[in-house]
Amino acid sequence: MSGRPEQLFPLFAGLETLPGVGRKTAQHFSQIAVETPRDLLFSLPYAVVDRRRRDTIKGADLPSTLTVEVTVGAHRPSSGRGGAYRVHVEDAQSDFQLVFFHARGDFLRRQLPEGARRVVSGKLELFDGLAQMVHPDHILSPGDAGDIPEFEPVYHLTQGVTQKTMYKAVQGALARLPELAEWIDRAQLDRRDWPDWAAAMRLAHAPSGLDDVMATTPPRERLAYDELMAHQLTLALARQRDRKAPGIASMGTGSLQGKVLQSLPYHPTSAQSRAIEEIAGDMAVAQRMNRLLQGDVGAGKTLVAFIALLVAVEAGGQGVMMAPTEILARQHLEALAPLAEEAGVVLEILTGRDKGGERKAKLAALAGGKIQVLVGTHAVFQPDVTFHDLRLAIIDEQHRFGVRQRMDLADKGVAADVLVMTATPIPRSLALAQYGDMDVSVLDEKPPGRKPIKTAVVSTERMDEVVGHLRRAIDEGRQCYWVCPLVEESELVDLTAADERFKRLRAVLGDDVVGLVHGQMPPADKDAAMAAFQSGDTKVLVATTVIEVGVNVPNATIMVIERAETFGLAQLHQLRGRVGRGTAQSTCLLMYRPPLSDGGRKRLEVLRETEDGFVISETDLKMRGAGDVIGTAQSGLPRFQIADLERQAALMAVAQSDARALLAADPELNSERGRAARVLLWLMRQDRAIRLITVG
Repeated sequence: MSGRPEQLFPLFAGLETLPGVGRKTAQHFSQIAVETPRDLLFSLPYAVVDRRRRDTIKGADLPSTLTVEVTVGAHRPSSGRGGAYRVHVEDAQSDFQLVFFHARGDFLRRQLPEGARRVVSGKLELFDGLAQMVHPDHILSPGDAGDIPEFEPVYHLTQGVTQKTMYKAVQGALARLPELAEWIDRAQLDRRDWPDWAAAMRLAHAPSGLDDVMATTPPRERLAYDELMAHQLTLALARQRDRKAPGIASMGTGSLQGKVLQSLPYHPTSAQSRAIEEIAGDMAVAQRMNRLLQGDVGAGKTLVAFIALLVAVEAGGQGVMMAPTEILARQHLEALAPLAEEAGVVLEILTGRDKGGERKAKLAALAGGKIQVLVGTHAVFQPDVTFHDLRLAIIDEQHRFGVRQRMDLADKGVAADVLVMTATPIPRSLALAQYGDMDVSVLDEKPPGRKPIKTAVVSTERMDEVVGHLRRAIDEGRQCYWVCPLVEESELVDLTAADERFKRLRAVLGDDVVGLVHGQMPPADKDAAMAAFQSGDTKVLVATTVIEVGVNVPNATIMVIERAETFGLAQLHQLRGRVGRGTAQSTCLLMYRPPLSDGGRKRLEVLRETEDGFVISETDLKMRGAGDVIGTAQSGLPRFQIADLERQAALMAVAQSDARALLAADPELNSERGRAARVLLWLMRQDRAIRLITVG
């Protein structure tokens, strides 16, 4: 499979090869990521204009776009500079005016000679009781009027590209459509009543009414499915490669796991036990594990992760646990330390802060196998870090790392099993889009003894009451997080700054009671502020969202989130999960500044109603869209041109099972349908997938 199939060449030629596209226009097109005829084809129209011919404008509901044959009457040039140039016209039963601004009279006289017949098409509106068409879209002689499509597709444009240019270029691209062999399963095509690829393209660009630009029409649904299928094939190929990659069989003996489980004051939940079983099962076979451990806030992922690390140690190897930030890495260390002590396992941390002799000593201990479990940031990936026998790599908070880093681990020649943990409950459709190459374990129960968190929605106008409530709670020995939206007062965004809030709370509650932590602080100060709060020296921690993930202070039972309406749902859910970790009843106060928008109100209501992260994330997806839920910029979420992840979630699941079934039956993609699927991968620019087949 050396290069792009020949039948796709015309679709990947330069844009200048299309009618009406010169070098300049091609440059304009590149602003909207259209570089080839193929890209044009995938830029589907979003609306349609009815340009069917009428005899007269009489009886039409104005304003509307009308196409009618007229006789040209008198010209009335503009009186002053930049004024309106008017041309009187009559159709079979009525008359109206064509209006032009900044017009050149001689040009208009040539185009609209008095007494001539013309077909005009454009938006007709009433102005001071007179019907007028300002700058018609089309003015043609009756002989050429066949060029006006009855239904004209409307495209997203960029500066320097008109609808006319776009339409003409797309028609040129459609003329080159190759007939491609079918890559979709026959039964699926018949069940959905989908056309073949070329027909679907033609139909999608020729809507004959508003219904035809809906995502649910068979041609569009089919094209969306092609995109999802190509994406899932890529993930399935990566998964196949990982499975073929030599792994190491790590059989646990259970001796260390037993010690830890016996020392716990509670029994693991059945969800935890199931996840541990799935992970240990994967680790026991000589294929690389690639599993996602998805658990809501407080579902007990740490225990599952540590048991998995113990399987690696029992099998005579090492394990590593990676976190996106230093604070989180230190927290993992604190959470794992008591468990490691019970098991009698050597646990160490490695971050960017380790320097000189200390770092050297740690690296030597790691290479010699003296350190059994290592916790760290991505500093663990640096070239001079070598393990004695790495069996398991656990990556925390996946969407900060992404697929590429998972591949880096593989490329480091590490045959280790990979377990990715995320505390962000991701809706199924997004999980498939992002983690389609992985097997998934879900922790969907809370450990025993956790009380539900009371959530209340309060206006900022009741600030004094809230502070009074806080003072009483502190007197009872409880602790509180106070989350602020931004660090410094910004002129543009009038949000209460952390510094301001910190000063005000200190004034009311006392200097030594309130601590502050935010993103702009030097790491050492940040750690000191966190440590003071964790040890209970400070009772209130004013913070920006740096505490969103990880922080564990069981004695903290109150979470105040200021200007809660400015946060996303998933983020609010993560923040709320910082309390309710001990046995005491916890409260979360969502403070908003009135008036609330509909969206803002709905978000806060959802949080008040439920603590189920999956319900919350599904709602978030419906309200905000896929990119925002995971933060598209760093999410590794694919950008689809046609498919809509929110509304076509079900198609994604079908595409995944279809792609996996195709590869199971034809791992090399050499069958007739397999070869068609290769063409699909080229068509969708899935170069990485193509490399996987070629190398595979």
